[in-house]
Amino acid sequence: MTLAIAYGRAGLGVDAPLVSIEVHLGNGLPAFNLVGLPETAVRESRDRVRSAIQNSGFEFPTRRITVNLAPADLPKEGARFDLPIAIGILAASGQVPVDALPQHEFAGELALSGVLRPVPGLLPIALQTRRAERRLLCPTENGPEAALVYPGGCFPAGHLLEVCSHLCGREPLVPAEAPRLARHQEAPLLDLRDVKGQSGARRALEIAAAGGLSLLLMGPPGTGKSMLAARLPGILPPMSDEECLEAAAIRSVSGTGFSATDWGRRPFRAPHHSASHVALAGGGSRPRPGEISLAHCGVLFLDELPEFSRQGLEILREPLETGSITISRAAAQVEYPARFQLVAAMNPCPCGHLGDVQQPCVCSPDQISRYRSRLSGPLLDRIDLKVEVPRLTADELQRPASVEDSATVRARVIRARQRRTQRSGMIAAALPGTELEAACGLGDGERAFLASALEKLGLSARAYHRTLRVALTIADLGGKDTVGVAELSEALTYRRGVEA
Repeated sequence: MTLAIAYGRAGLGVDAPLVSIEVHLGNGLPAFNLVGLPETAVRESRDRVRSAIQNSGFEFPTRRITVNLAPADLPKEGARFDLPIAIGILAASGQVPVDALPQHEFAGELALSGVLRPVPGLLPIALQTRRAERRLLCPTENGPEAALVYPGGCFPAGHLLEVCSHLCGREPLVPAEAPRLARHQEAPLLDLRDVKGQSGARRALEIAAAGGLSLLLMGPPGTGKSMLAARLPGILPPMSDEECLEAAAIRSVSGTGFSATDWGRRPFRAPHHSASHVALAGGGSRPRPGEISLAHCGVLFLDELPEFSRQGLEILREPLETGSITISRAAAQVEYPARFQLVAAMNPCPCGHLGDVQQPCVCSPDQISRYRSRLSGPLLDRIDLKVEVPRLTADELQRPASVEDSATVRARVIRARQRRTQRSGMIAAALPGTELEAACGLGDGERAFLASALEKLGLSARAYHRTLRVALTIADLGGKDTVGVAELSEALTYRRGVEA
């Protein structure tokens, strides 16, 4: 038999399309040709595969070897194809049974000695292999990650010899056991009890958590903006199984790998303001997820918001609306999920003391205008809640911290979310416009009040719907079936809370 076909998986965002590794041994001078749009790491697999086969005690064929990675128009990158290429060569040369290949898929990097090394992005590979009803052979280090979605169908191995023995039926591999996963529902390390004062900001944080809404905190330096933002994950509800899997898949393809200790822990990403727009959105010649995708199902905290590049901030506009981001490159177009909660913090002016009763501002009106103009109107229009975080007085600083901890607030948030999902099927942030208006149940008096407020404040259609989302969340927290004037009034204060 001079032709063998092994199966592997390419990486395309959080997807893993099937790749057929076709190996043909022909007559002629010895050569090793690799075709099918391989990138540098894949082309270099020829030397790794040759050495791994020889150092494992097998015979490397001295014939004209042609390896085709099909489909040919799909870019192939990384060292994940080392193992299927080696198995294909061994099968085509009769050293491994060909009839064992159709039931298996392979992924793994080969060392020159034949040892299998882990590869990134194995969780999506395991998920697609399970759907194809094949068995997955992978490196030992990737076993727990693969078993997370394919228990009983993932067979980890530490060496090429182990894989060949399994295919030959001599020493079958043992399926990987799914790791023990403990959801992180215990009291968070960062607790709201540590926050002194700031009742208005705490209230806004609770509303943001209950409705899945975005939040902007503005105030002088040292007033607790970052402290409040870091405690938002501690009051969010537990992650669902689907959310856990989505977050783990993004970490897997990003190269950070799977960790059982992170299972069920909502992501909290806080990139520095010097981060480039590519670091935020993702990209590169081989598109990788950026910070907004790594924050999927969690929190993206942008401290010193006006100090981020304008290009980076404008990238946030579409993901805030759609919950995903598409990265287009010449070779491929990749879509990553990006459903995150944005929490941002900023100073009111360059010196940070505009409106501070204890320390006067030294900025000119022109400096303040230029500073605030770094944030575009369309971006600010997409932020649901805007709240001021004032400086605490000496008396407030010396008082004991709040007695209400994160667990207490979290219980209210969970009740509010359950109430909304039972009534509407989703949280307020995900409700489309028509369903949102119906869920609010506004009467004639509320409609007249809201119309007057919209006209006086000059709010856009987007701001109108975001005001309704905030008001609906406030009603859910209060256990009310409909939105009243009180809820609308509080929601409107968060729309104009930090504007000059």
